[in-house]
Parts: sequence; structure tokens; C-alpha cells
Amino acid sequence: MAGKIPRDFIDDLLSRTDVVDIVDNRVKLKKAGKNYQACCPFHNEKTPSFTVSQDKQFYHCFGCGAHGNAISFLMEFDRLEFVEAIEELARHHGLEVPREQGGPPAMSEAKKQQQEDDYALMEKVARFFQQQLRTHAKSGRAIEYLKGRGLSGDVVKQWEIGFAPSEWDGLLNSFGNSGNRVRQLIDLKLVNQNDQGKRYDFFRDRIMFPIRDRRGRVVGFGGRVLPDESGPKYLNSPETRIFHKGQELFGYYQARQKNRSLERMIVVEGYMDVVALSQFDINIATAALGTATTPEHLQLLMRSTSHIVCCYDGDNAGRQAAWRALENALPALKDGVKLTFLFLPDGEDPDTMVRKIGSQAFVKLTDEALPLSRFFFESLLKTHEVGTPEGKMALKAAAQPLIDSVLGDNQKLLLQEELAKHTGEYDRFRLQTDIARANQRSDKPASKKFEAMHKTRQSPVRMMIRLLLDQPALATECEDVLPQMLANSGIAGMDLLLQIHQYCSSHPRAKTAQVIENFRDHPHSPVIAKLLHQEHLISDDEASQVYADSFARLLDWHFDSRIETLISRSRMQPLSREEKEELNLLMKERQSQ
Repeated sequence: MAGKIPRDFIDDLLSRTDVVDIVDNRVKLKKAGKNYQACCPFHNEKTPSFTVSQDKQFYHCFGCGAHGNAISFLMEFDRLEFVEAIEELARHHGLEVPREQGGPPAMSEAKKQQQEDDYALMEKVARFFQQQLRTHAKSGRAIEYLKGRGLSGDVVKQWEIGFAPSEWDGLLNSFGNSGNRVRQLIDLKLVNQNDQGKRYDFFRDRIMFPIRDRRGRVVGFGGRVLPDESGPKYLNSPETRIFHKGQELFGYYQARQKNRSLERMIVVEGYMDVVALSQFDINIATAALGTATTPEHLQLLMRSTSHIVCCYDGDNAGRQAAWRALENALPALKDGVKLTFLFLPDGEDPDTMVRKIGSQAFVKLTDEALPLSRFFFESLLKTHEVGTPEGKMALKAAAQPLIDSVLGDNQKLLLQEELAKHTGEYDRFRLQTDIARANQRSDKPASKKFEAMHKTRQSPVRMMIRLLLDQPALATECEDVLPQMLANSGIAGMDLLLQIHQYCSSHPRAKTAQVIENFRDHPHSPVIAKLLHQEHLISDDEASQVYADSFARLLDWHFDSRIETLISRSRMQPLSREEKEELNLLMKERQSQ
């Protein structure tokens, strides 16, 4: 891990970036007045409700509420982490990403260059394998196999499928033109070196599938053995400095590229299943790379879709693989995500099944997949007999730790309820649940109504924040508006207003994009997001007047509140000289208005 990226660099990066360009490269925008519009890339819609403002460097969907700046868009659309999005924008502008002192050391320039060279070499090797499929004297069997599997030339090209030459040193001779390059080939596990120092290609006489990471870079390969050849059916690249198979999914990048939004994703067992489904226009499949589906895989998928369908063969091995996936999924399973399990008939896999029944029928099968809760208890009930008290307790002992690991509270409650039904404790469960809910209601103040009224009274604060988010320059243009005068007023939301006003005052040229980026990890960032969803219906010409009027209302409230406080205090005990002077000044101010 490197040190933190300086905030000033992020602000400068956003000031150089036009969010319209970033969005338009991925979603075709149309001019609509002074803004740009498109159908939202984050949910399905027929009428455009997705707006991008060039003035504010901000996007917002009035349909689903998605909003943010160029960084947010890259994170959501390209499914990048925050740092990855910063690096992507920096590359776009030809900039290096600096790091603050105090954290672990940043990646050295030499290491950065090495990483770039690694990705470039892997890309070249992918093209080499593709060329070998077309030109190698012994690629005929590979081509016949692909044709026999029913793959069209377009699909082979789309998935960049290639052929590893049968020679021991075909790739080594093509790329190992220097000692450093040979070392790199060995490090990337494209070439092996045995104890006697002999070097030879890792992949030989295999059909090759390049594995791209979530950013589209080739990080490894999967090789399928040709019919009648010995060796493992599938051979994947070993772990390298750029490839960690527990974190990558074959076909994930392509699915993201093919779909604006992913209502569901299908996790299958093999490369050929992903490729075959795509030929039938099912471009929502992905596969783990020779490992069980890991928690990292599930977390990646959950950031992309709200419905994950795990598709396995219906035999015992398939169900065991599904159970491992379930165990890995539970700690990452959050509310709002549906995980289901589809088991195909014996002897069928997604490739054969889709060819037999067609794409529509196959997608319909995913609609009928087993919900997680049903698969969970069906599996446990096969090994635990609940007809006896001992069996019920054994079931509870097996299920409870798994249920406790679930991330989402509602998901956990659902499984807990099902467990209670199977163990004969449902009445007790309902009673405990009802008591817990009653306690929650009693803990909530009868003040809920008061809070709502209070929030309505404090609407000037929210209005000022909303206007500052839209037009940060108001902080410097409206010189008579000084929120710091009310720093100790106790008015709800004043702390957030003061912080946003301070940032806008210090950055008079900031756009909306920079403001929301500065408050990305702020404790009140949900409040800011909620305010951005609200339309204030105030034109740019009226903004400064409304901003000033809102501040004047806050001053009135504060003066009235302070006057009432001092008068009430005077009834209980004499006021100090300072309090009397303050009350006198406040009363004069009130009378002059």
C-alpha cells in the first residue's frame, strides 16, 4: 500500500477533467440546453433521466438517484476502486499520482515501469496466440475442436481465443530476445525453468483464453487441452505479480463492456460455458479460474449486480462446489443482493443446455433458480434428521455459525427465521423478534414528530448547503453571509454548513465535483447525497439572493432563541452585566428590523 493521495492533487485532477468527455466515451450523450442527457447507465429506462452538467462537472439521474463526479462515474461504470479511478484519470491527463509522506512507501518508478511492461507483454502474447491459431501448421485440430463445439469465427475473435504452439520453445523463441525478457517471461509464468536450467513454454499445444482483469488488461491465460491429449483438461496461469486468480473472473470485463447495467450475473464453471453462452447472446456469464468461488469474487460481483446466479452441474461434485460458494458468499452477503443456485440436469452443462433449449429458455431457468435459503437448508437437512431433539440441536449447531457470519441484517434474520421453523423454536423466535421491535420503538423518541418539525424549521441550513453545492462561488461572492457567526448557535446542521462554506471559501474556483469529492468520506456524506437528490427550483440568477435570505432567517432564529433564553434566565436569577448588554443589543436589533 502506498501513502495517501494528496487532496490538492485530486482537486487539480478534477479541475483538468471534463466529466462530459469521461461519460460520453462510455455512454453517448446528447445536448439538452446547457446540459447533456442520456438513458441512465445504472438502471434500465426508455426515457432519458440521466443528466450531466458541464458547468458543475456533476452527473445525476432523476430516476435512480445515481450522482457524482468523474471519479464516481469511473468507480461505478468501470467498477474501479477509488485509487484505480484516480490512476485512470491521471493516465488520461499524462500525470503521475503523487503520495503523501508518512504512509508506506509509494510504488517506485521502476516498479511502475515493470508493471506497465508486464501488461504490455501479456497483451502481445495474447495476440501471438491468436496469430498461431490462424497460421501455425498444427493449429488445425484446435480449429476443428472449436468448430465442433459450435463456435463461430466471430465468437472466437470476440474472445481472442488462440493456440499455444506444440513446440517446447515456440513462445520463448518469439519473445525471449534478451536476458531481461527471458526473466520476465519466467516471472509471468509464460516460460518454465527446471532445476537443470532448461527453459520451455508453460503452455503447449492448447487452446488459449486470455484472462482480462476488471480494467481490461491481460493478466493471465487459461489453456484447454486438445482432444486425445494427456494432461489436465484446463491449465491456468500460476499466481504472478499481476495475476491473483482468487480475485479475477473470466468474462467479467466482457460482461461489463456488453451491458450498461447488469440485472444479474451467472457464475458458471468453465471458460467454454462463458464463451458458448455469449454466442447465444447471453453476455452475463463469468467463471472462476480453476478455484472455488472466493469471497473476493462475490464482493466483486455484488458491486456489479443485485442478483447472482451460481450455475452448476446437478451431480454431487456440482452441489459440493455450490456449497463452497455459499459458504464463501455468506460473510459478503449484504441486504439487497439475491444469491440463487441453478443445478442443471445430469450430463448437462451451460454449453450443452443452451444449445438444446435456446437462450430464452436458458435465461428463464435462471429465474427459477433455488433461493439461497432453500439451498442452504436443503443441503443441511440431508445430513441432519430433525425428527428428534438431538437432530434439531445438531442442525442448529451446524447452521448457526454460518448464519452469524452473514453481513446483511435482513438476510441474517430471514435465515434465522427459517432455522427456527426447522428446530421447532418458531414461536420463541417470533416472541423475541416482537420484543426487540417493541424495544426499538420505545427507544425512538416520541421526538420523531418533533425532529421532523425541527428539520423543517432548519430548512434554511439545508438550502444554504444545497446552493453551495451547486454554486461554490457563493461563499466568496456573498461577503455579508458569514455562517461562522452562528458557530455556537446549536442550530442543527450548522457544523456541516460551516465546513462546506470553509472549503468553498478556500477554493473559490471549485466546481460541484470538487466539493463532493472533498466530502466523499465525511460522516455526513449521506446527508450531502440526499440534498443533491432534491430539486430546489432556484435559478442561477436567484441563487445569491436566496442564499442571503436563508442566512438572514438563520440570524432571526438565533436572535429570537437567544432573547427567549436570556428572558427566561432573568426570571430565575439576575442577569450578569454582560448578559444584560447582550439582551439590550438583541432587543434593539429586533426593533430596528
